[in-house]
Amino acid sequence: MRILVLFFITFSTLFAYSDSYNRGKTLYFEKGCNGCHGTKAEGMNTYPALANRAKGFMAYKLKRFRSEISDKQIQEMMIPFAIELSDQDIEDLVTFLHEYVDEQTERYDIEFRTEGDGGS
Repeated sequence: MRILVLFFITFSTLFAYSDSYNRGKTLYFEKGCNGCHGTKAEGMNTYPALANRAKGFMAYKLKRFRSEISDKQIQEMMIPFAIELSDQDIEDLVTFLHEYVDEQTERYDIEFRTEGDGGS
C-alpha cells in the first residue's frame, strides 16, 4: 500500500510540474519575454540569458520588479512586464526557464551549399 501511495504522489507531482512548465512557456511568449531574451531564452545583446538559471534567483528578481524595485537603471524596463504577474505566474515562468529544454534538434541544413547558386 505504501508503494502505491508513493507511486501516486511521485507521478502526480511530475504531471503538475509539466503543467507548470507549459504554463510558463505560454507566459514567456505571451508577455513578449522572447523579444529581448530570445526565443530560446539565450539572451540577446545586453539582455541576459535566462535558460537554466536558478529558480530562487529568478523568482526573487521578478518579485522585486513586480514591487517596482530594480538594482540598475537598465533593469527598470522589466517593471511594466512584471507588475501584473501573480505569484503563480512567477512560479510557472521560473519553472519553465529553470528546466528549459531546447526542442529544436537540427540547427541548419547540413546539405546547404553556396556554390552553384547562380552567383553574381
